[in-house]
Amino acid sequence: MNQPAVRFLNRCFAPDETIALLLRRENPPSITQRVVQLERALGPRYQAWLSHENGTGANVYVAANPLLPGTRKRTKESIASVRHLYIDIDTDGDARLAALRASDLVPPPTSILSTSPGKYQVVWRVEGFDFDRQEQTLKRLAIAFGGDPACTDRNRVLRVPGFLNKKYDPAFRVAVEYLDDLIWTPDEFRLDGRAPDTLLYAQAIPSRRSPSKHSNSENDWGWVCDQLAHGKDAMRLTRELASLRSDKPNPLYYAQRTVDVASARLWLLEGIRIDDIITMLESRRRFEFPAELCSARAREIATTAERMIVRRKSA
Repeated sequence: MNQPAVRFLNRCFAPDETIALLLRRENPPSITQRVVQLERALGPRYQAWLSHENGTGANVYVAANPLLPGTRKRTKESIASVRHLYIDIDTDGDARLAALRASDLVPPPTSILSTSPGKYQVVWRVEGFDFDRQEQTLKRLAIAFGGDPACTDRNRVLRVPGFLNKKYDPAFRVAVEYLDDLIWTPDEFRLDGRAPDTLLYAQAIPSRRSPSKHSNSENDWGWVCDQLAHGKDAMRLTRELASLRSDKPNPLYYAQRTVDVASARLWLLEGIRIDDIITMLESRRRFEFPAELCSARAREIATTAERMIVRRKSA
């Protein structure tokens, strides 16, 4: 019996609830999904089957929210209620996790899953969220703390502790740390547009540099700055950079941020007022981000560019 998995599932769901389990293999690629009642998933035979599948190459996941009784698929429409908020931290994991745990913008997480070296899934047990507010908060969490912005749907999955992450050789055993048993409400996540100066501060944490003279991101930065200085259209440049960096977890988000920070820096050097720069950034991305988030994002990017210039002058 996989005791860490059983404990985790028991803490996340009630006995009569329907859950979705996902088994994903990398080679050859395949996905198996099972929608079952919690009691069945916790049974010795079912746990033995999951362990066998994991041992033969399948990664094991569970949907973060319970499903409607009688449903057969893990779609948005099949989710019964909002049980958890979550964020995937895949880059600069230890630094960004430390920033999240020290922040007063969010309550203490319920649990933190260590999914691979330096990568985490952070989970909060919540109540009082409708689906729209949940997905809006998930997007803000991802932007505020440098999480994967693609992992913001209500039918997302979490890794299950105790099973092996088979993407690595040797495989990494997923672990969990439980921090709190409280259930949090929407008012305790203070990520709205009234706190734009504190949003996204984790994004300013410097990435670890590669042993080479210049990292790929540094090369991207130099190229983007040069293209903008020569009048290249920012939207076209964003698309080009995203296509070049398909290795990133979210190439489009990476490209948007790189191009916008470089633009803000260039405008500041040209003597444009920071308030005008914020307006220009909002206008550029108004169709790509929710209005409040777009405003907070634009302000953070402008102040980040301003700090870059100050550091360069004082160096």
